[in-house]
Order: sequence, then structure tokens, then C-alpha cells
Amino acid sequence: MRLHPAVAAVRRGVRQCLADLPPADDRVVLVACSGGADSLALLAATVFEARASGDRVVGVTVDHGLQEGSTDQARHTVAQMQALGADETFAVSVTVEGAGQGPEAAARQARYAVLDQVADRVGAGAILLGHTLDDQAETVLLGLTRGSGGRSIAGMRRGFDRYRRPLLDVRREETEAACVAEGIAFWSDPHNADPRFLRSRVRLDVMPVLEDHLGPGVAETLARTADSLRTDMEALDELTEEWLTRADALQVAALATLPTAVRRRVLRAAAVRAGALDAELFHSHVLATDELVTAWRGQKWIDLPGHLRALRRDGAVVFEGSMPAD
Repeated sequence: MRLHPAVAAVRRGVRQCLADLPPADDRVVLVACSGGADSLALLAATVFEARASGDRVVGVTVDHGLQEGSTDQARHTVAQMQALGADETFAVSVTVEGAGQGPEAAARQARYAVLDQVADRVGAGAILLGHTLDDQAETVLLGLTRGSGGRSIAGMRRGFDRYRRPLLDVRREETEAACVAEGIAFWSDPHNADPRFLRSRVRLDVMPVLEDHLGPGVAETLARTADSLRTDMEALDELTEEWLTRADALQVAALATLPTAVRRRVLRAAAVRAGALDAELFHSHVLATDELVTAWRGQKWIDLPGHLRALRRDGAVVFEGSMPAD
């Protein structure tokens, strides 16, 4: 029987993603699984590829407790992961606390913390996430609307630390088709259709309009834009990291000698390390902080998200906490 093209596409993404993992007799691959089509197709493909590589596959579902019935959904997802052949499964409940973040960012932070903990426990060499080409296109579009510069337009990384995204070249419709072809019933998260969430509005309203007026292929073009920028962003990030590693302090005289692109990245990275909220640190914040170096007029400080402020003191840019308003 001929393999369904969608199933083949998902399996190919997993196989290519894991190709550079160091060989080991006891290699463990962890798959984050929500019960949706993307993550279930990813888990099924990972289990299939593991038959040849000898990897152990561990499935993890995270119950954020943000929807009625989420505990039952997590229990059902565990049963599905077991039925699909995962060697071990986990369902973990978390409490999502905003701490100045939006609900999506807070849930993402809690989810990654759980995945790291489980990966440490089972000794996973890779953590697979089910983001698709459509997710990437939406991320790029959201980055464009925020005006956050090349970092946002570069979209999601294909891999970082132990995390990997095997499906960034696979369309959402393909993961759904793969599930149908393999007889896998998948869950449709109501949050994905909730207009309260900006990403949902982009997915349901904005992207279809762009496809209608600009023609098919908009999602692929946006995703290619992310790939083309990612290499440049990574090179600049490496320069930024090297500078921060060498520098004892953010001396204005030294910062002023850096190319603008590197200097602004240094300031942004330093702000995040000092406690600024990464997801809410926009380009406007970075530009204002950069003016402490390039357009100093005696300004007192720059307020940053996360109850933090940037200021110039004794010839250096420093970050310190600020008390939240009553």
C-alpha cells in the first residue's frame, strides 16, 4: 500500500530533525503532545522512526487548567499516546501565573518548565515540538505588526538547546490529513478559534484574507522569510554573546563603538538577563534604551516591562528594579 503523502511528510520532518543526534543505545526522545492534530501526528511519526533508530519515545501532555474539562482531555491524550506506541507517558498539571505576562506567554513559560523537568528526569536528548509552517507564518506576521525588528520576523527557531521543531516545513492541513490517514482522532482546541486571542484572529481572519487577495502561497512565503533572516540573526546573536561575555559592564564608551545592530542586541540581551519580560520587550523599548548611549540628554530612566528600568549612571548603562504602581 502506498504511504499517504502527508504521513510521509511528517515522518520525513522527524527523520531529518533527529539525524544529527549523537548515536546512543539508550537515546530518549521526548514529544510534547496536546492531543491536537499537529502533536499527535508528530508523536506517531516519532514512534515510527524510533523503530529503526532504537530510540525510546516519551510523550508528555501538560494540563494548564485554563479550560473546563482540561483534566479529562489530558487523560485522553495519555491514552492516545500509549495506543500510538510511546514507551512512557506523562501528564502534568501546572498553575499558570501571569506575573505581568499575557495568558499565552505565561502558559508557554509553564509548559517549557515542565518539559525541561521531564526531559531531565528521563534523560531525553531531544524535546520535539509540533509547530507547523502555518504557526511559523503566523509568528512572522505577528512580528511584522509589532514592529519588533528582524528578531520577530525571523520567527521560531528550528532548534534551541534540546528543543527541536520537526514540522516547520509541514502545513497544518497535512498534519490533519496524516491523522485521518492513520485513523487518529484529534482534539481541536477551542482556544484556537477564540477571538480574544490575537493569534486566533490572525489564523482565522487575517491569513484567509491575505490568501484571497494575494493568492495562494502566502504562508510558505512568510515561512521562507523567517528562514532567510534566521541565519543573519544567529550570527548577530553570536557577536552579541561574545561581547557580553567579555564586558565587565555596559560602558557607554565601549557600546558606542559597536555597530548599531550589535549594540541594540547587547542592550536587549542585558535587559532580559536583568529581568525584563522577553515577550513584552518591544523594539521601542530597545530604541529608547539605545538613546542612553547615542542621544544622551540627561533623561532619568527608561521603563521596561517586568518592573525594570534602564538608566545611565557613571558612564554606563545599568538596569535596576522599579516598584510597580499602586
